Amino acid sequence: MENQNYHMSPEQFRTEGKKIIDWIADYYENIEKYPVLSQVKPGEIISSLPNHPPQKGESMEQMMQDIDEKIMPGITHWQSPNFFAYFPSNTSFPSILGDLVSSGLGVQGMIWATGPAATEVETRVLDWLAEMMGMPEKFKSTSSGGGVIQDTASTSALTAVIAARERATQYESNKTGVRQKLVAYISTQTHSSLEKAIKMAGIGKDNLRLIAVDETFAMRPEVLESQIQKDKDAGLQPFFICGALGTTSSNAMDPLREIGEIANKENCWFHIDAAMSGTAMLCPEFRHFMDGVELADSYCFNPHKWMFTNFDCDVFWVANRNELINTFSILPEYLKNKATESGAVFDYRDWHVQLGRRFRSLKLWFVIRHYGVEGLQFHIRKHVELTRTFTNWINESDDFELVVEPPLNLVCFRHKKGDDFNMKLMNAINETGKLFFTHTKLNDQVVLRMSIGQTNTEEEHVKAAWEMISNTASLLS
Repeated sequence: MENQNYHMSPEQFRTEGKKIIDWIADYYENIEKYPVLSQVKPGEIISSLPNHPPQKGESMEQMMQDIDEKIMPGITHWQSPNFFAYFPSNTSFPSILGDLVSSGLGVQGMIWATGPAATEVETRVLDWLAEMMGMPEKFKSTSSGGGVIQDTASTSALTAVIAARERATQYESNKTGVRQKLVAYISTQTHSSLEKAIKMAGIGKDNLRLIAVDETFAMRPEVLESQIQKDKDAGLQPFFICGALGTTSSNAMDPLREIGEIANKENCWFHIDAAMSGTAMLCPEFRHFMDGVELADSYCFNPHKWMFTNFDCDVFWVANRNELINTFSILPEYLKNKATESGAVFDYRDWHVQLGRRFRSLKLWFVIRHYGVEGLQFHIRKHVELTRTFTNWINESDDFELVVEPPLNLVCFRHKKGDDFNMKLMNAINETGKLFFTHTKLNDQVVLRMSIGQTNTEEEHVKAAWEMISNTASLLS
């Protein structure tokens, strides 16, 4: 009997891999034929899958048939040009290919020695990005700081909070636990991941202050200043402030310079969360939004939102890398090696929470090299232009109103008939599967959000969306 080792041979892989590349290309060619929002009911997918694992291996043909028949109905098509929900999570073919190479190499790049290219490509690409976005010199690896790729902005927030905690306690809390009465500050509009980070870092939710916002939903620096004063008078120690370059709900731009000046004066770590909108900094005409960035201790943005790089890829820059390394470095015997001991290399596991790390910079490298700076700028400008067009249609309409002037690619608007009508309108449209958009609450009112930033979204898609929104509103009225 022939000895079978159960592995797929390189020859089989070559054959099946080509079929899957074709399958992905076909998917993008036909993506608009699918309902954007998955129409399945809870439990429908799981009940179509066997209760028990297969005893004997199955063919790729059977697996791909199940993808088509069982998995595809349960996919919400984030890459559809008619996806206007939440935020873009756009990808591109160069990014997918870069990720495929990364998966193929299977590198575990936890320290320089386990994958020198994984470390050094990441360092170079994040220096490129700092240059492409007009970031201050201090965020480059050639200066006191540098960049590292995290999975999401949530992990960057946690990393910043922990590093801030250690700086505030002179690295004591890593040893003894948090004994000081530390207080952190965000706006009422800041992403929920900051609250999560404060809980996880042992600071406690009661020591997180939510600062009021102005009519554009941006943090009010004078309220921040008086709250810090109150906390200091009560014997508490302010240690961390987060400013948003584009909040999640409305894309509000916090006044970063004023917040940064307060943070520096009060000796607080200043973190900037630019998750989606950070990509727009590729275009010089949008950089006024990051005025004051040189005052920040850390800054993050997600190429996996609006820079055609598939999830997950968050860029986290720090002004002083030693503060990160002193916070996160642990050196067990099994990781000791000459390169680390020489001090001449970056070991990125000392720059964040996890030890293990994929070769994530490859897909970013592929994207930047494929599009070039001008290609990336072209698409960002196009999305902002489409947003302005959509905004004009709302301003010209008698039935809809703009809730806040869009700084970039997110339109917050509502029908004048009130909350229930807006929810009914949104749900009716989403159930058709022709497009997908979502809502938020601002000033306790339901607000519809149109997020324009998918890789293949063109004016025809935005126009069709507006026509559907206004026609459906007329039918429901």
